[in-house]
Amino acid sequence: MKPYLVKTPKFVHRLFPKRVWAFPNSKNSVYLTFDDGPIPIVTPWVIEVLKQYKAKATFFCIGDNVTKHANVFQQIIEEGHSIGNHTYHHLNGWSTKTKDYINNCEKCEDSLNRVQDYKSTSNPLFRPPFGKLTLKQSKTLQEKGFHIIMWDVLSADFDPKISNKKCLENVLKNIQPGSIVVFHDSLKSYDKLRYVLPKVLDFLKINNINCESITL
Repeated sequence: MKPYLVKTPKFVHRLFPKRVWAFPNSKNSVYLTFDDGPIPIVTPWVIEVLKQYKAKATFFCIGDNVTKHANVFQQIIEEGHSIGNHTYHHLNGWSTKTKDYINNCEKCEDSLNRVQDYKSTSNPLFRPPFGKLTLKQSKTLQEKGFHIIMWDVLSADFDPKISNKKCLENVLKNIQPGSIVVFHDSLKSYDKLRYVLPKVLDFLKINNINCESITL
């Protein structure tokens, strides 16, 4: 059995109702998200493909990558995509003390705010790496104003055991209006991403479905 679910069950949504899993009232839009960047080569390629399709997305950035590749981060901003916090060091909340986890999230937020042209919002977006954070961590982040963004479709582009075609199937068989879909702008996912992303955007275009960034 795979250690992840491609389609998040509805009962999970109900277990954690304060987290955002999808936008069920969205009649004609989906929300593509990209975790783990920004990095050279991969993130600029994603930005360019999205631009070709006039699509907007949300990038959940690792603070350390933002610090190292501020110029790539600025490209995301300049193209009008939304930004989210993905911790500074890609921490697993289940194996990290709450104080350390929150400090790492705040360090990531500081790294975003130090980049020229980035304008933080009063309601920042946050996605936990691996989807793993404790109830205490979740509550603390929400008290600090973060919106915790999860997903209802996982492409599994990170999984070396599945084929490019299976990755595409994961998305196309499960995506629907209001879906939040997870991709990764990382070197590990790049091969699958190059195959899958244009085909997903073609599918959305043919079916007149908008691709929007998350703003709350």
